[in-house]
Amino acid sequence: MTTGRFFATSFAGIAAALALLAAAATASAQSSDDGTHLGVATCAGDNCHGAVQRSKGSSVAQDEYRIWSQKDKHAQAFKMLGGDRGRLIAANLGLGDPQKAPICLDCHADNVAPTRRGPRFDIADGVGCETCHGGAVGWLGLHVSGASHAANIAAGMYPTDQPLARAQRCQSCHIGNPDNFVTHRIMGAGHPPMPFELDTYWAIEPAHDAIDAGYIARKGRPNDIQFWAVGQAIDLEKRMDLIIDPKNAPHGADPELSLFDCQACHHSMNDLQWRARASTGLGPGRLRLYDASAVMLQVVAARVAPDAAAALGSHLLALHRATEAAVPDYWTKVQAEAQQVRKAADALIPILAQHNFDKSDAMALAKALVASGIDGVDLDYSGAQQQTMALESVIAGMKSLGFADDAQIKGLNGALGGLYQVVANDQAYRPDAFAAALRQLGTKLPQQ
Repeated sequence: MTTGRFFATSFAGIAAALALLAAAATASAQSSDDGTHLGVATCAGDNCHGAVQRSKGSSVAQDEYRIWSQKDKHAQAFKMLGGDRGRLIAANLGLGDPQKAPICLDCHADNVAPTRRGPRFDIADGVGCETCHGGAVGWLGLHVSGASHAANIAAGMYPTDQPLARAQRCQSCHIGNPDNFVTHRIMGAGHPPMPFELDTYWAIEPAHDAIDAGYIARKGRPNDIQFWAVGQAIDLEKRMDLIIDPKNAPHGADPELSLFDCQACHHSMNDLQWRARASTGLGPGRLRLYDASAVMLQVVAARVAPDAAAALGSHLLALHRATEAAVPDYWTKVQAEAQQVRKAADALIPILAQHNFDKSDAMALAKALVASGIDGVDLDYSGAQQQTMALESVIAGMKSLGFADDAQIKGLNGALGGLYQVVANDQAYRPDAFAAALRQLGTKLPQQ
């Protein structure tokens, strides 16, 4: 899925945050009882996933541990807590040692209960194999025997190859859940914001799964567009859950600002960034709920489920307008509309998870994503971030599924680099420049 993908190192809006963001995997892995976790060392042998060279007849590359340990920031997640920034954030929050604070460990480590830690388990390994793939005690024996992927899953391995399962696991930390998420207070203490897009972030880890003939034979061919689409739906669900949770209701003049779009307030005061958006109905200077994933979900839903897209758009507009209600119990109305937006997203998930995104879908979605920016539907910085990553996922799907040739992909990746440059700095972001970069990418799309 990731071979040959374009990643612009200048995408500072995401890259600057990856040092902490990519160190998170899943809180659900810690909260669910999936048995004993045996530790990363159990998987690191040179005849397992720590090999320098692939063994003859192996169905996997066998270098997965080496990629994770040497290149993936998940492996540094625990250590980062002990660094200067991690300790400063913890001190600002009054947490003491961040390498012992559950609120930090739940996403920066495989923080299972001590009774579920095997003899080779080490919390300092950070976000390791079992954080994502589940406790190995139930499936390791089958796994090393060469059993099928289906048999491993039946024995308890977590199915990260499935879009819905992957989205739920990754986004339970990269967005969070009502019991543990990056609040505005935590961001104020120094933690970066939490933008996320499932397919792009999976690839940029970098991914340690090789999408070769063996992978396809075991698990089927992955579709980047499907992972992106399902990821947006789960993203929206989780954000609505945070709004619905009574703990996050405003207390006097202190709403939970992490529910809102950061750049609605944190933007350059010298350069005009604000543009009117009919999808919000809000004027300049208003707090605006984060809705970039909802806008992306509308784009894909308009292609595969137009009626559902219309319902989502209607409820999203009502949600934004509810935040302006000049009545004491306005948040009750906000929560009610958030429930409706969540229901709309939930209804789309099975449709997206089962839809076989083909060449016509890829072309239609790419054109729709370009148009949504050019037409001014979504020119906010957060929207531009999500559009850029969405287009990367669609282009990756075009390549991996053979919908575009090498010359076309080269041209698209070059134009994609222009988008990444525009969104490299939220303070210097210019909506007009982003629209121009979208137009340039539009000229590179295959004509058939």
